[in-house]
Amino acid sequence: MTLNDTVHRVTQRVIENSRDSRAAYLDLMQREADNRPDRRSVSCSNLAHAYAGTLHDQPELKSGELPNIGIVTSYNDMLSAHQPYGRYPERLKIYAREAGATAQVAGGTPAMCDGVTQGETGMELSLFSRDVIALSTGVALSHAVFDGALMLGICDKIVPGLLIGALRFGYLPVIFVPGGPMPTGIPNKEKQRVRQLYAEGKVGRDELLESELGSYHSPGTCTFYGTANSNQMMMELMGLHVPGAAFVQPGTKLRQALDRAAVHRVAAIGQKGNDYRPLARCVDEKAIVNAAVGLLATGGSTNHAIHIPAMARAAGIRFDWDDLAELSHVVPLLARVYPNGAGDVNHFHDAGGIGYVIGELLEAGLAHRDVLTVSEGDLSNYALEPGLGESREREDAPRTDGNPAAQMTDDLKKPSPHELTLVWRDPGPSGNREMLRPVSDPFQADGGMRLVQGNLGRACFKSSAVEQERWTIEAPCRVFQTQREVAEAFKAGELDRDVVVVVRFQGPRANGMPELHKLTPVLGVLQDRGYRVALVTDGRMSGASGKVPAAIHCTPEALAGGPLARLRDGDVVRVCAVTGELSTTADLESREPVPDPAPEWGTGRELFAMFRNFADGAEQGGSAMLATAGL
Repeated sequence: MTLNDTVHRVTQRVIENSRDSRAAYLDLMQREADNRPDRRSVSCSNLAHAYAGTLHDQPELKSGELPNIGIVTSYNDMLSAHQPYGRYPERLKIYAREAGATAQVAGGTPAMCDGVTQGETGMELSLFSRDVIALSTGVALSHAVFDGALMLGICDKIVPGLLIGALRFGYLPVIFVPGGPMPTGIPNKEKQRVRQLYAEGKVGRDELLESELGSYHSPGTCTFYGTANSNQMMMELMGLHVPGAAFVQPGTKLRQALDRAAVHRVAAIGQKGNDYRPLARCVDEKAIVNAAVGLLATGGSTNHAIHIPAMARAAGIRFDWDDLAELSHVVPLLARVYPNGAGDVNHFHDAGGIGYVIGELLEAGLAHRDVLTVSEGDLSNYALEPGLGESREREDAPRTDGNPAAQMTDDLKKPSPHELTLVWRDPGPSGNREMLRPVSDPFQADGGMRLVQGNLGRACFKSSAVEQERWTIEAPCRVFQTQREVAEAFKAGELDRDVVVVVRFQGPRANGMPELHKLTPVLGVLQDRGYRVALVTDGRMSGASGKVPAAIHCTPEALAGGPLARLRDGDVVRVCAVTGELSTTADLESREPVPDPAPEWGTGRELFAMFRNFADGAEQGGSAMLATAGL
């Protein structure tokens, strides 16, 4: 299928805008690859430090002949999504030995959860945790003893941070290894109902906690289609997973087989082999456009309007909200997954999932097929769904032949009597048209991520989550500086009217740009009462926002005199996803901005002062690290 004209035009613009920065990045990666020492020439004292803790694999490591794979893990058992990673290193090392390689844990990264810090002061560290994760990944890979890397990470800032850090070592092959979602819990409508009843004071804390525990109930990724699961979708669209790995649950034989395939594959695509696939070449302009197309087609998290530009910058690529908005005009919405629909990611996966979406996008010419993926072949591989073939004796097992549908086996260093074999199949038509539709009959003609702009700045509007009759809201505003102030005004009945709620001084430089998800039940109640309500903020809303129209990530932020700092209670504000408008009738130029608030201390926020002081705008990715590095 011929590539869609708009997708082609946007891609060519990204390539042109990135010409110098991309060339500089690739030149750096080539120099790094050329100057990277062969481990056999590294000082014996250095190698002894690196190998001392790996007694089982020391003979192979000392020889320097086998590829050595670095594992960067974000394991902790406070996060359900990352809890399964606790046992991964020992399994991955076994799989590496099977493939004639060795593996070592190169380092760990922090992994905080926006769900745990939601509405708390710790959320002000959240966005900048992405920079810390990238820096931690850089430290892990700085030891010159690895020929490839596996990234163990799933959630919100963690995957973008891992990718940003790994891209600075882009001469290495890198594969991302997800852990999979937890099983489905209570129905999402029931969870939402109890949250709103609590916001209205009609149920107590005990009832709310029981409801939440019925939803977030076991190891695995949260099952709503927020930032974590959008991350996994993007890794598929960029070709950085073993095909189809995103939404297979933890603890299953299929999950184990996919993990095993990732290790075998990263061992095969290193510089010493004949199928070298360095990360720097895999993540190019087409891969970034594919990530954006997938985000739009599935109604993914608004957080990626910040993460995609940041990840692109780390690869020398310039991608902005104009590119995202233009793509959104032609990429149809093919999926409705909670909070945009009734079913969760398990239902989505069962209906055909990412494989179905990729197949539809490729067939319609809306995604680039010709990207260099970590698997054999091109992105077409990712339009297939993985499954398990029958266990076979190793002697009778077929060899891979370049066809992703072939059963995958390898010559094993230490063969087991029976092998799990992977087989990829066409997912067929949608198994649930209430959740997953073809390009010919989408839920919405566009991707539902719109740019709104005007005299209040530029912002993102997730129209795919909002009923079309609410795409335009014009009303007097009420201005706040914290979520707590909004909640207090709601309880006092001060917001029982048509209103645009403005929450300012929530940008990267003000307080680290926290998510404001705690506002969703409050604003949802007002909307259900029949009022026309919208949110305008320089803060973030997660992929779980849903339902209430919101202009978010507003840039320039209020700090240092941005437009939001000049708004006053009662100013009429217009938010319109139809015309792309974010404006006020007030004469902002004639006003002085309100004073910037003093930085808050406590919960470690003072330690992040450097990140706040040097962060750039949301559209550039809200990163201090990338800004100060000149990327």
